[in-house]
Amino acid sequence: MAPTPSGNHRTRVHVVSDVHGNARDLARAGEGADALICLGDLVLFLDYADHSRGIFPDLFGTQNADLIVELRTACRFEEARELGARLWGGIGADRASVIEKAVRKQYAEMFAAFPTPTYATYGNVDMPPLWQEYAGPGTTVLDGERVEIGGWTFGFVGGGLRTPMRTPYEISDEEYAAKIEAVGEVDVLCTHIPPEVPELVYDTVARRFERGSRALLDSIRRTRPRYSLFGHVHQPLVRRMRIGATECVNVGHFAGSGKPWALEW
Repeated sequence: MAPTPSGNHRTRVHVVSDVHGNARDLARAGEGADALICLGDLVLFLDYADHSRGIFPDLFGTQNADLIVELRTACRFEEARELGARLWGGIGADRASVIEKAVRKQYAEMFAAFPTPTYATYGNVDMPPLWQEYAGPGTTVLDGERVEIGGWTFGFVGGGLRTPMRTPYEISDEEYAAKIEAVGEVDVLCTHIPPEVPELVYDTVARRFERGSRALLDSIRRTRPRYSLFGHVHQPLVRRMRIGATECVNVGHFAGSGKPWALEW
C-alpha cells in the first residue's frame, strides 16, 4: 500500500465488490493505493460462470448446481427452492453448522488477503455476525456509518433488499432506508446494491432485474455526493451513468475481473 496521504499528496483508493472467493487477486488489489474499499459478497455459494465452484457444488455436486442455475435463470424460483429444500433435507439438522463451517473457511482466506487499511461493508450473501471474528486491526467494517479518507467523507451501507433468492443478508426496505439516512451527506456513497435505475440493476447474463434501492436513488438526488459506488449486478446493462451531479459506478464483478476500480483525487 502507498503511504498515508499528507501535504500535496494525491489520494488513490481501489474499490472492489463481489469478490466471491477470489483471494488470489484480492491480495494484490491494494497495490499502489492508499486504501482498499470492499463492497461485499466475499462468500462464494455458487459460481454462475463455473458451476463446479462454491459451497453449493461442494455439497451437492455440479449436476445439481447446473440445474439450480438453470431454474433461477429462468426465474423459476419456486422450483429452485423445492430443489434446494430436497437437497438440504438430506443434510438434516446440521445444515446451519455445515454452511457456517464452509463460510468460515472462506472468510479466513478472504480477510487474510485484505491489505491495510481496508474499509469494508457487507454484501447480500455475507454473514455479518462472523465478520468481527475475522477482521484484523487493519480492516474497518462499516454499515450505516461514515469514515474520512484523504479529506473526503465516505459513507457505507451494506446488505441487500429482500428477494425470492433469500440470500443471507437481505433486509427490509425500511431498515435499508434508515441506514442510508444515517449516513447523510458524503462525498462518496459506498453500497453493495445499486440505486433503483433500470439500466443499473439489469443483469444481461442472468437476464433479470436485480433489486436496487429507491431510498439510495432518492438520497443521491437529494444529497448529491460526488460518487455513488456499488456492485451486486455482475453484468450490468450500464456500468456507469450520471444522476444529477453524481457519478454512479458499478465497480465490477471482482471475482471475474480480478481488477479493482480506482478513484484518485
